[in-house]
Amino acid sequence: MKAMVIHKHGDLDEIVFDAHFPDPTPDADEVVLAVKATSLNYHDLFTLHGMPGIKIKMPMIMGIDVAGEIIALGSGVKDWAIGDRVLIDPINRVKGGLVGETIEGGLAEYLKVPTHQLIKLPDDVSFEDAAALPVAYGTAHRMMVTRGEIKPGEKVLILGASGGVGTCCVQLAKMLGAEVVACASSADKLQKLKELGADHLINYREQDWPQEVRNLYGKPRVFGQGGGGVDVVVNFTGGETWVPSLKVMKQDGRLLTCGATAGFDPKEDIRYIWTFELNIRGSNGWSRDDLHALIDLVRNGRIKPSIDRIFPLQEAKEALRLMEARQIFGKLIIRP
Repeated sequence: MKAMVIHKHGDLDEIVFDAHFPDPTPDADEVVLAVKATSLNYHDLFTLHGMPGIKIKMPMIMGIDVAGEIIALGSGVKDWAIGDRVLIDPINRVKGGLVGETIEGGLAEYLKVPTHQLIKLPDDVSFEDAAALPVAYGTAHRMMVTRGEIKPGEKVLILGASGGVGTCCVQLAKMLGAEVVACASSADKLQKLKELGADHLINYREQDWPQEVRNLYGKPRVFGQGGGGVDVVVNFTGGETWVPSLKVMKQDGRLLTCGATAGFDPKEDIRYIWTFELNIRGSNGWSRDDLHALIDLVRNGRIKPSIDRIFPLQEAKEALRLMEARQIFGKLIIRP
């Protein structure tokens, strides 16, 4: 089969197109899919570069989020049929491991996967929309709905709003009735966020975003001294944005985090946490229930995955380059 393969950790030059990679053969409890769509995630770049403490067997095919059609069944498979349309839950919740990291992934024509990772895909949800869901949208759904408990009328600030997780956070916050402030790095991205429903837009490259938030909602106060601040900050960047995030939250506000793309060990100022009685809520990945909920939301038209571009398999390296350079809005899809 055709596949994009890495044989060692490194930069984008380590990704090699292989037209004759061995076809997968299913074990008794597995199926083989014809991959119809794979979406890229920043985690693919982490896998490429190498992550401390995570050992990856080589060669490896990246691509975590995969949707496709079953073309072969293992000898023990009874509840699935050839031709079934499926989305993969990338986490092997029985034996451990992650598709596209410790298990061969979707940047290939075919992929084998245990049946317990399969989710039935309705005919009215496209393979491309489905492939956009697990990592980014699943993470956003758990963070905003399950952990964040966003409520109607709340003021929600979303940093890094133009990526896969961010675009879903904007849509979910609006769906839940919140007033959304979206931050991004260009006028083009901000215009697209406005089209997704964002109420206020901040260009963090040209504006002092904490000051812009104070201009909108006032300075946070405590103990009955007036309002000010936002109810929720969504911050999965970390780094230099961490302490400023604490400074724009109202008393009893919630900071939601699911990652740290700009640094996991930022400077801290715990005075704001105790003074304003702030709540720091971490959110880790997604559950199977999040994926089922997202499929229903897509079917009902309540959210629409933001897909920047679709690339053929041979151009996956270029797509990863654009993602690494942050020159995208939403998700990138690879189609074999």
